[in-house]
Amino acid sequence: MAAPDVSDLKRRMEGAIESFRKDLTGLRTGRASSSLLEPVSVEAYGNRMHLKEVATVSVPEPRLITVQVWDRGMTKAVEKAIRDSGLGLNPQAEGQVIRVPLPDLTQERRTELTKVAHKYAEQTRVAIRNIRRDGMDALKKAEKASEITQDEHKTQSDKVQTLTDQHIKLVDDTLAQKEKDIMQV
Repeated sequence: MAAPDVSDLKRRMEGAIESFRKDLTGLRTGRASSSLLEPVSVEAYGNRMHLKEVATVSVPEPRLITVQVWDRGMTKAVEKAIRDSGLGLNPQAEGQVIRVPLPDLTQERRTELTKVAHKYAEQTRVAIRNIRRDGMDALKKAEKASEITQDEHKTQSDKVQTLTDQHIKLVDDTLAQKEKDIMQV
């Protein structure tokens, strides 16, 4: 077993960060975002389809999302899917266009969303630390098998630790920005 490739560890850590960012887009802030409706799926043509596969989602105003349904017959199904999505939204259909006004978040709800964001951040930190552990274990095995020297082990483990610290800081910065967005009235 050769020493772990630092670029592979970096790629895995960046994957964890990307997943974290995707989770955060699902959290509603006070501002409208088309990504808010990404998890919504619609019963269409006999199967479940993502909303973006049956309609165009746009944000014409800061507190309004519009959904332009391509097939007039799908309007009721899309409206029902948005209502039942658990996002706390109340869509209103007007022909083929569905307007989804975003109500103001209560302070209690903002605090709840912040806690959820913290939970996502902690899961990401744990994932990054697990990737670091995998890299460190591989370095120990490589040194034990005499594939790398003790000096190489020290150099590589310092690189892995630096990489880990950079990615943990990125998680913290991203969380701080999202928290600011959520708490902004």
